[in-house]
Amino acid sequence: MGRLQHDSVFVFDEPTIGLHPLDVRTLLQVFDTLIKNGATVIVIEHDLDVIRAADYIIDMGPGGGEDGGRIVATGTPQEIAGNGESVTGKFLGMQR
Repeated sequence: MGRLQHDSVFVFDEPTIGLHPLDVRTLLQVFDTLIKNGATVIVIEHDLDVIRAADYIIDMGPGGGEDGGRIVATGTPQEIAGNGESVTGKFLGMQR
């Protein structure tokens, strides 16, 4: 992790499942280290702390399963929070 990662792409699918909130903070620090070393980090996630920490979000929906499958909103967490079509945005706009 301490070396340059300019040609690296990391994809994480729901990495916070089963983690304590303090462990989620540690995971976010790991992501930050990877990014600072030049890596691209892609995360598929429902945890709002992880979503809030993202540089860019692609919000899929509008629901789950058969009710999903289309892009509802894209942008920064602030842009998603201001998008009335995004269910995720409604939760991002709420105070922790």
